[in-house]
Amino acid sequence: MAEHTSQDGRNELNGSPLDALKPDDSTCTEDTEDQNLWTRPLARKWIPMLFVGSCLLYCARMAMPICAVTMAAAFHWTKIDSGLVLGGFFWGYCLTQILGGHASDKMGGERVLLMSAVLWALITAATPLLAHLGSHTVFFMSTARFLMGLFQGVFFPSLASLCSQRVVEGERGFLMSTMHSGTLLGTLLAGGLGSLLLDRFGWESVFYCIGAMTGVWALLVWQCLIKDERTPKRIESSNDSLWKMPRTQWLTLFKKPPVWAMVFAHMCISSTCYTLLSWLPTYFKETFPNGTGWIYNVVPWLTAIPSALCGGYVSDFLISQGYSVGYVRKFMQSVAMGVSSLFIMLLSSTASFHSAVIFISVAVGATTFSSGGVSVNVQDLAPSCAGALFGFMNMMGALMGVVMVSLSGYLIEVTLTWAMVFSLITLVNTTGLCIYLLFGDAHRVDLEVYSPVRVI
Repeated sequence: MAEHTSQDGRNELNGSPLDALKPDDSTCTEDTEDQNLWTRPLARKWIPMLFVGSCLLYCARMAMPICAVTMAAAFHWTKIDSGLVLGGFFWGYCLTQILGGHASDKMGGERVLLMSAVLWALITAATPLLAHLGSHTVFFMSTARFLMGLFQGVFFPSLASLCSQRVVEGERGFLMSTMHSGTLLGTLLAGGLGSLLLDRFGWESVFYCIGAMTGVWALLVWQCLIKDERTPKRIESSNDSLWKMPRTQWLTLFKKPPVWAMVFAHMCISSTCYTLLSWLPTYFKETFPNGTGWIYNVVPWLTAIPSALCGGYVSDFLISQGYSVGYVRKFMQSVAMGVSSLFIMLLSSTASFHSAVIFISVAVGATTFSSGGVSVNVQDLAPSCAGALFGFMNMMGALMGVVMVSLSGYLIEVTLTWAMVFSLITLVNTTGLCIYLLFGDAHRVDLEVYSPVRVI
């Protein structure tokens, strides 16, 4: 491997054993890719801003689940109605995943993220107005959730693309773990601040507050980082030719067993996490009506933040100790899907509020280990098209999330018990984990598809 020094003085290892077989213009390609990287001062500005953006993303996403019980009582929704409203998010979310990743891979993700934030801020602030437009509140709220998903769908594919374009390989794990912590903090703030606003000022105030904060964040990003071209525009490199490859070669990539194992595992854990995010407030409200709202809306996500950071550290530590990347990815995913499923099943039999909070806190904390598993596996397998491939993964996860969230509402309505929902989550997680353990890998596969090997 060739070692070189970037503009900010960091030593980096680039390339692979195939580098020796590449033509002499590989140095030019590396120089072009280095120009796409954030400088150290610029990275110190972008990473905190992206952390806050991830936080606000989940604040907006969690606003409806936090307010669902109160809104259902006000508008006389059934559990099926609530399931339709909560599930509407994922119909929109799945439509813009690949588009967001593709746009970011082509032109850089910073502006894509900014446009996304402006749009989801507007729809969040407008949600109370839509709710009072007429008597068809289920339709209007489902539409609002659909638009929320549509606008937020580009965020994580753009983030994955940014990670592969702007950040050196040795720092990508830290960036993804930091962003994951931001989403957890957002869930925490939505639960804590949202519960306070809900109790004191009504459910409308939750949407107004989150929409306003997101608008301020977008304005700061524009003024401080984008307006005066402080962020370098993406320079085309040889990897851009991947988008011009025939469709048959993309199909060959999708047929790789490690790719589909990764996609399927991501589908399973994403859909089960979406189900927990959507229904946990309702579960605690109905099962433990005397329980303190801020405890079950805050404690699980407060526990998950250090768990996510710990997971990122454990992943990097194991790799530095000589364990194979593939082994580490599978180990982390086993904790995320196996351990979490065990504690979710324990919820079915507990009658104690405090035990339920402990079980769900451990389960949610364990799921964060996925940030060292399938969430970063896409950059192991296909870094040249990480944004689009991650978008495809998230699209499939969102589609499965639609089914899981809606089906959970139906099961609760029909069976009048939460045990079936927790059993469903466990079954989905176990199936996804088994597939990933059997077929998952961390060896790069896009080179096999796209890179011709020149025999000398």
